[in-house]
Amino acid sequence: MTSADFARNLGTRSSGALDENVTDQGAAMPLHEGRTYVVTGADGGIGASVAGTLEDHGARVIRCGQGPEIDVRADLADDPGRDQLVQEVGRRAPGGIDGLVLVTGPVTASERTVHEDYFGSLAVLAGLRVVLRRKRSPRVVLVTSASSLTAGDGDVISACLRGDEELAGAAAEVAVASGRGGELSRSAAIALNRWVRQSATAEEWAGTGVVVNVVAPGLVETDTARDVMLADQDQLNVLRTALPQPLGLPGPIRAVADAISWMVSEQNSFMAGQIVFVDGGADAALRSDRPYVDGAHYSPMAMARMMFWSLRAKARPLLRAGGPRGRTGS
Repeated sequence: MTSADFARNLGTRSSGALDENVTDQGAAMPLHEGRTYVVTGADGGIGASVAGTLEDHGARVIRCGQGPEIDVRADLADDPGRDQLVQEVGRRAPGGIDGLVLVTGPVTASERTVHEDYFGSLAVLAGLRVVLRRKRSPRVVLVTSASSLTAGDGDVISACLRGDEELAGAAAEVAVASGRGGELSRSAAIALNRWVRQSATAEEWAGTGVVVNVVAPGLVETDTARDVMLADQDQLNVLRTALPQPLGLPGPIRAVADAISWMVSEQNSFMAGQIVFVDGGADAALRSDRPYVDGAHYSPMAMARMMFWSLRAKARPLLRAGGPRGRTGS
């Protein structure tokens, strides 16, 4: 599936192909022509695939990670590494960046995962907000995981959402010591998903034009997946039950990269705070229609506001009819 197909499936297709922009002279130009992106985790897997896809569509990409073929080498598990990345990006792109793709690290059973994936990603996002806002159409995609569909460690998630890195690290150490280290990657993913749902529509993000969304991939064909998750048949059988992917397991990495490519593009102009599962159908297979059974719940204050404006709208014709033009007895 190309980025054009993904956008078309979302019902956002406009005139002309969506993987191209059309100039005033009618000439086609690549989707990301003239745009600058930062991609973390770009030294392998989904991050490398996303960086390559963006470049194929005309973008300038600042690749960040810890491998050899990257532009900015930084460890996001601690403050010095996070600060280093933010400062180096500012030096390389003084005019600002058009987009940021934050790819979480590979699945590990270490407390480091929480520091790197959750706190590292959000520290970089906060640090680069100023350079994002220098551009006209800034976009952010956090790449988490469809494993977030299952339960994580409640103590870790709670500490993350409170912004308490020390407490989250301590809770992660307890999980590792008790043999539950395997829950940490998805716990960080759950916390990131929830942070985006809570924060993406706030004034500092959507309110200032910075569009923030999540892509949560299923299990796709990467070196880590082959070496860690797919090598053992019994483990593979567990995965087929825990994360059923009707469209195939593992899935194609290109499908994830294409989805991210569109979501971080200027054409994604009206979607914020969404968790998009590019997971071969796992979300639907596991949750069916349950997320949509109850509908939205409004606070008493919101209900009072809606009732006030509704009554005012209904009363307006009556007030007009009673005005000077509507009176017949005077």
